[in-house]
Amino acid sequence: MTSPSVLFLGGTGIISSACTARALAQGFEVFVLNRGTSTTRPVPEGVQTLVGDLGDPDSFRAGVGDREFDVVADFRAFTTADVQSRLDVLEGRTGQYVFISSASAYQTPPGRMPVRESTPLHNPFWQYSRDKIACEELLTAAYRERGLPMTIVRPSHTYDHTLLPFDGGWTVVDRMRRGVPVVVPGDGTSLWTLTHHTDFAHAFVGLLGHPAAIGDSFHITSDEWLSWNEIFLTVARVAGLDPELVHVPSDVINEADPEWGDGLIGDKAHTMIFDNTKVKGLVPDYVAKVPFVQGAREIMAWLDADPARQQVDAAMDATMDALVERFRVARA
Repeated sequence: MTSPSVLFLGGTGIISSACTARALAQGFEVFVLNRGTSTTRPVPEGVQTLVGDLGDPDSFRAGVGDREFDVVADFRAFTTADVQSRLDVLEGRTGQYVFISSASAYQTPPGRMPVRESTPLHNPFWQYSRDKIACEELLTAAYRERGLPMTIVRPSHTYDHTLLPFDGGWTVVDRMRRGVPVVVPGDGTSLWTLTHHTDFAHAFVGLLGHPAAIGDSFHITSDEWLSWNEIFLTVARVAGLDPELVHVPSDVINEADPEWGDGLIGDKAHTMIFDNTKVKGLVPDYVAKVPFVQGAREIMAWLDADPARQQVDAAMDATMDALVERFRVARA
């Protein structure tokens, strides 16, 4: 019996690397198409690498060649032009095209919780999310009009051992270690969902080749909900630190640093908890097993293993200094 084939467009990113490893372990014949430049997350042994640049249609077409796949999972499409370029090459040559969207596409802030797949898609604050919504609309229309075998998957905040969950990354831990206050957006009490990439991969791979997933959408998240205060303090405790948290309104952060603020106003500033009943209906053995405290230990161990990974963002550090000074004065 021939193993089902899956092509990962990407395959070495935070989410896709775990999905690649899981698909291989589950018996798929796994192909990865990328530029072949990743060193942080090398492709596992047994995966077949196709070299191509997704941003260059000719390079993409040459990398794929004349192959056909049971499943294509696209982790690198962010606009309708990206999606259309994939379909131009692969439509008719795959039994399922899986588009990785984003849970930030859901109504922001949500009108009610928990968020379900029936929650409207509407995010007026973040262009990234609006682009993902447009991609979903293109695929939904293609499914309805010509039977495109597509599936939409919406991750929320998914991380691996290399990724601290707050903006600024290592800069925040560096400030903690120096005894300098760190900025927490809002009052720190809004709830957030962090999902370890291996947990995401378990549910995701269960959808690959599943006939009931065709034409439908699913989010995949953990069932652990943490406040932002808890997230910052969990990392601090793992690092053996007792930080001072300074709370700053997200709209003020947005004024000081619009790039930082985009992801806050458009996503992280709002409580987001999810009902995973739908994906568990198709992948009944899915249980998110990695609590964030375990994930935080993995992250800190990786960062401390090599000082070269401990990169301070000087501009972010200066912005945080200014915000801390302003809000300390305001409360004095």
